[in-house]
Amino acid sequence: MELLRELALSFVPIFFAMDAIGNLPIFIALTEGISLKQKRRTIDLATFTALVVGLGFVAVGKGIFLLLGIQVSDFLIAGGTILLVLSVKYLITGRVVELGEGSASEMVGVVPLGTPLIVGPAVLTTLLLLIDQYFIGAVLFSFLLNLAVQWVLLKEANRVLGFLGHTGVNAASKIIMLLLAAIAIKMIRQGAVTFLG
Repeated sequence: MELLRELALSFVPIFFAMDAIGNLPIFIALTEGISLKQKRRTIDLATFTALVVGLGFVAVGKGIFLLLGIQVSDFLIAGGTILLVLSVKYLITGRVVELGEGSASEMVGVVPLGTPLIVGPAVLTTLLLLIDQYFIGAVLFSFLLNLAVQWVLLKEANRVLGFLGHTGVNAASKIIMLLLAAIAIKMIRQGAVTFLG
């Protein structure tokens, strides 16, 4: 019973930190114009990247932070800067990267989808805080469940595209990227406030 309680208590914070639903329109915007096969590969690569980054961070995160003198604030600023650059590029050019080649779409699967969108500073920080509070097995299982939810939602992105239509997705993509730029600024600001405070 205690294990189920810890599972629930660790699942919810990771769910909100990962923002699986919020990542969906960003994914649609980033993968617009590529083939279904490339999209599937991008989803798998993004999920695998998020898994490796998350598990790797749980395993050695604190040690690396101590060894390199990196603080959570540094992580927030770096992740926020990456998101800001990508969102501004999309708002100006309509694309984050040129996706004509398979390698480019795979790159989107790694950055920004795998990290810092699916598993970024918020998720990594949450994982570090949770493993100090709850049984590590429950936290890791909650993390895996959240990744599974994200994977399923990304796989169903075409249904959302069919429901909204191209015009609706294009309009939503611009708004989402503007919000993403604001989220990036917020991350940079939080990192700066933490660093200075």
